Amino acid sequence: MSKISNTKMRALLLTSPGQFEIRDVPIPEPGPGEVLCKIRAVAICGSDPEIVRGDIAGVWPPYYPFTPGHEWSGEIIKIGPNVFGFSVGDRVSGEAHNGCGFCRNCLEGKYNLCENYGREETGHRHYGFINRGAYAQYNVYSQKSIKKLPHSVSFQEGALVDTAGVVLHGMELTGITAGGTVAVIGPGPIGLIAMKYAKLLGSARIIVVGRGQRLKAAEKLGADEVVDFEKCDPVSTVRQFEGAAGVDEVFECSGAEGTFAQAVKMVRKGGKVALLGVPPDKVVEKLPYKYIVHNEIAIYGSRANPNVSWKIINDLESRRLILSDLITHTFPLEQFGEALDTFINRRGGAIKVVVEPNGPEK
Repeated sequence: MSKISNTKMRALLLTSPGQFEIRDVPIPEPGPGEVLCKIRAVAICGSDPEIVRGDIAGVWPPYYPFTPGHEWSGEIIKIGPNVFGFSVGDRVSGEAHNGCGFCRNCLEGKYNLCENYGREETGHRHYGFINRGAYAQYNVYSQKSIKKLPHSVSFQEGALVDTAGVVLHGMELTGITAGGTVAVIGPGPIGLIAMKYAKLLGSARIIVVGRGQRLKAAEKLGADEVVDFEKCDPVSTVRQFEGAAGVDEVFECSGAEGTFAQAVKMVRKGGKVALLGVPPDKVVEKLPYKYIVHNEIAIYGSRANPNVSWKIINDLESRRLILSDLITHTFPLEQFGEALDTFINRRGGAIKVVVEPNGPEK
């Protein structure tokens, strides 16, 4: 076992809705089946501002003070009892979800939909949401929620494995038509990765719908066509690219009002729609019900990233997938407020903002 020279660490603590501090707190100890990790990189997720603001306080986070953060990578520095296959010094990338392991969904591999969600006594964890997260120098994780990260993949890219996993899970639900066309609505981090992964998995043409600097980023990073929804009707424009037949798959990555219905109308007969963006609770979509039925449009809700992290890490190691070009800003933990502001307000063309609680990788 590795020894830590001190008993305290620096951590972000949400103290009340919209309020946070960086404090010294005790370093946690790993229990059975757990490891203590030194956090090297944490990427700010689109759900983090909601948690920081306390939009659903009492649920995410369930209590105060609380440490959020769930898109992370680091290295194991201590191992608890009954841990197998991991050693001190291993580089790892984390997942937010750790299912109970014995409910029907977990047994089917759907641990992101664990039926014992929130029941800590069953072993369920949702790190950064209802259990302590990664905006700290150290944190404890179940061995089920980490995957080994090769030395050729940086900690910064390792922190984006979770992000990319959201995309790949959605694409495994829908499938990707080899030689077909994909439309991506919303060129944020999820949308830009969807653009990359659809091409990697065999799509011949990628159409991205968005606006502003992020639409320009999509064009720069490899979109075949871009559609500015502020300048034209996105549905008719996307269909024009495909001779009015519609695209094979649409990945809705914004969660914005109205985009679900647009996605449905963009796909061809027998097409598929995956919902990767998380909308606010107030968004209730009006859908073309009869159109969906008569055209056999398949719609997939998609949550998190079960069973895909190892695939993404392999693609990063082979350099078939590049995520480093999405990381626009990095900050130390002590500057979390500036990092969050940069992410929310997209300062300096921000796409993915990474916090490094123990300093940059050497």
